[in-house]
Amino acid sequence: MSSTSDNCKDGASKSNDDGVCELEEKLQNMSVGDISVCANCGKEGSSDNMNTCNKCKQVKYCNAVCKKVHKKKHKKDCEEHIRLAAEKRNEELKLAAEKHDAELFKTPPSQFGDCPICFLRMPILNMGVYNTCCGKIICSGCSYAPIYDNQGNKVDSEKCSFCRTPTPLSTEEILARNKKRIEAGDVHAIFNRGNYYRQGMHGYPKDYTKALELYHQAAELGHAASYCSIGCYFDNGIGMKRNEEKAKYYTELAAIKGDVTARHNLGIFEMDDGNMDKALKHHMIAVKCGKGGSLQFIKELYTNGDATKEDYMKALQLYQEYLGEIKSRQRDEAAAAREDYRYY
Repeated sequence: MSSTSDNCKDGASKSNDDGVCELEEKLQNMSVGDISVCANCGKEGSSDNMNTCNKCKQVKYCNAVCKKVHKKKHKKDCEEHIRLAAEKRNEELKLAAEKHDAELFKTPPSQFGDCPICFLRMPILNMGVYNTCCGKIICSGCSYAPIYDNQGNKVDSEKCSFCRTPTPLSTEEILARNKKRIEAGDVHAIFNRGNYYRQGMHGYPKDYTKALELYHQAAELGHAASYCSIGCYFDNGIGMKRNEEKAKYYTELAAIKGDVTARHNLGIFEMDDGNMDKALKHHMIAVKCGKGGSLQFIKELYTNGDATKEDYMKALQLYQEYLGEIKSRQRDEAAAAREDYRYY
């Protein structure tokens, strides 16, 4: 990785980096060419054995006497160097913040993609059924729909809608299949086991530390919801001391990877901090991805004068577009038959 000074030498940056490059050049010009030369008397010496200016750290002296004698003469340059160094640091922080926001607020990938059977967009509410046989997540409509053989005859519905493997009949069988999926590197299976430890279910002891370890494992493999869970751990102080900074950090990672709940939570964080412009951006992205709760927060922002009527109308339009992409007759039938299949 090249440094800022390398970029300045190459003349590569002509945009916002110009400010940093200019400051870098000024600082270099103010530095003593040979750091083993006393800035007062010019005597050469070992750099390790010489006194350094306590403030700017840029000039060296052969002894404390020279340092004291040169203090008045060096004062102006010292203060200028400190000022330029501070400007350079502030400019670097500004550029880093702009880069971070550009990454954070760009359109995220779809959290669940499309159903592998009907190819319709997966809803974020009751997103579907995870099958431990093949590792596929099937939408509620396809999971509920009857299964037919190649001749069009209805067959036993107690089979996976995708791979036709018979559904497990016991918790032990579910866990055995989930274990195989973990061994195959299935991030959703790893995440599921983390949930088992967090909730103390399916015979697993309640162990927040083990759950967090599994969330980290799944997150490092790209599982967005695992980052969100880690963020919730820090935000709520689950099994640890509450840490708002780390909570926001992991929640942002989840949002960047497409987790809609994380995006919604970031909107709430920013509202709590009084950053209404950022809150609106987060909630608008969440609404586009199907988060009805964020639509209500945008309405609240509009009511309080922190969002315009156009903002609220745009949010309503985005949510309707989302509904148009996820609705189907099959899914409606499934939702009417089972409450846990309700998808909006």
